[in-house]
Amino acid sequence: MIPKILKLFRILAGSAIMMAGAAHGQTTLEITANDTMQFNAKAFEVGAGEEVTLTLKNVGQLPKAAMGHNLIILKAGSNVIAFGTAAVGAVANDYVPQDAANQALILAQTRLLGPGEEDTITFILTEAGVYPFLCSFPGHFALMQGSITAK
Repeated sequence: MIPKILKLFRILAGSAIMMAGAAHGQTTLEITANDTMQFNAKAFEVGAGEEVTLTLKNVGQLPKAAMGHNLIILKAGSNVIAFGTAAVGAVANDYVPQDAANQALILAQTRLLGPGEEDTITFILTEAGVYPFLCSFPGHFALMQGSITAK
């Protein structure tokens, strides 16, 4: 019973964090990533044109080389599977594809995080739409993806 209550509290707290900033034309989001290849949240709403500050925290324990996590926000309509597949070959760039076509899809990205690390990014989604996000570490995008809806 206690774990369910704690999970509900985390969800409500996360919603409160997002809504607190929304009233001032900016939104603050906090997302965690863990050793079971999961983001704690898979969908968010923000206002189109408002500043968004997003913090990704790797709450896992496994080493970065085995279970690193990042968060990459792509343009609306982007093919997450194609991007994630291209990322597998980008070892030298922390699994972020460097070809021009894939680079053009990236709106914002965190760095690749090891256990206990966090990174904060700030971005603006200028147009209404649904923007996919994913972790590009090899194989993670199958489970670690979501969407940000700008209204």
